[in-house]
Amino acid sequence: MTEVADRPRIGTLLRDWRRRRRMSQLDLALEAGVSARHVSFVETGRSRPSAEMVVQLAEHLEVPLRDRNALLLAAGYAPAYAQRDLDEPEMGPVREAIDRLLRGHEPYPAVVVDRHWGLVSANRAVPLLIAGAAAHLTEPPVNVLRLSLHPEGMAPRIVNLGEWRAHLLDRLGRQAVVSGDPALFALHDELAGYPGGAPGHVPDLEAGAIAVPLRLRADGGELAFISTATTFGTATDVTVSELAIESFFPADERTAKALERGSRKK
Repeated sequence: MTEVADRPRIGTLLRDWRRRRRMSQLDLALEAGVSARHVSFVETGRSRPSAEMVVQLAEHLEVPLRDRNALLLAAGYAPAYAQRDLDEPEMGPVREAIDRLLRGHEPYPAVVVDRHWGLVSANRAVPLLIAGAAAHLTEPPVNVLRLSLHPEGMAPRIVNLGEWRAHLLDRLGRQAVVSGDPALFALHDELAGYPGGAPGHVPDLEAGAIAVPLRLRADGGELAFISTATTFGTATDVTVSELAIESFFPADERTAKALERGSRKK
C-alpha cells in the first residue's frame, strides 16, 4: 500500500513534462488533437487517461521511452517499451550495427555512449584521443565527459580547453534540463568544478567557423576535429533509444593525413 501511495500521479508527471517543454495546456491539446479541458482534467486527476492517450501525449511532449514507461505505470498500466541488455541475444542486430558503424568510421575516432555519457564501445582510433589520460579515468566504467574535462584526462592536451569545455557543459546542461535527469545535473555540477575556464563562457570563434572544434596536442603538432552525434531514431527499446554514437571527423587536411598514416602503422 505504501508503494502504491508513494507512486507519482500521472497528472503531476504530465504537467512536469509539459512545463519542461514550455508548453501550455492549450499548446499540448492542439498538438495531440484533444481538448484543453481534457488535458486539464488529466493533470488535476479528475480524469484517468487511457494507455493510448498517455502514449499520445508523451509522444507530443517528446518524452524519452524510459519515462514513457514511468508515465504508464503512474496511470496504472503496464510499460509499453522493453528494456534489454545489449548482451542479450535479441540485441544482436543492434550490436552488429554499432560494430559496423564504428569500424566503418576508422581511421577516425568514434565512441558509443549511454544516456549518462558512459562508454559503451569505441573503435581502434579512440586511443589517439585519450593518450596520456590517468588509468582511473580509462578503466570501466568510463564516463566520456569526465575523461574529456578532468585535469588528469584529456584536458591538458586540449589546446582550446575553455572553448571545448564551455561547449560540452552547455550541451550537458541542455540535456539535463530537457530530460530532468538528476544524474545529468550532478555530472554537470562535477564537470563545472574542474579547472579550465568559466562555465558558460564561449570564446569568440574564428570568422567562418562552422562548429566548435576539438584541438588536441599530439606528437608532431596539433590535431583538429569536429564531431557529430547519431542516434537510433526508430528505437522501440529503452536501451537502444538511449544510445548515441559520437563520431569525430578531421577538421583539416593535416589531421586527416595524420590519422591515415597512423592507421597504416597498425
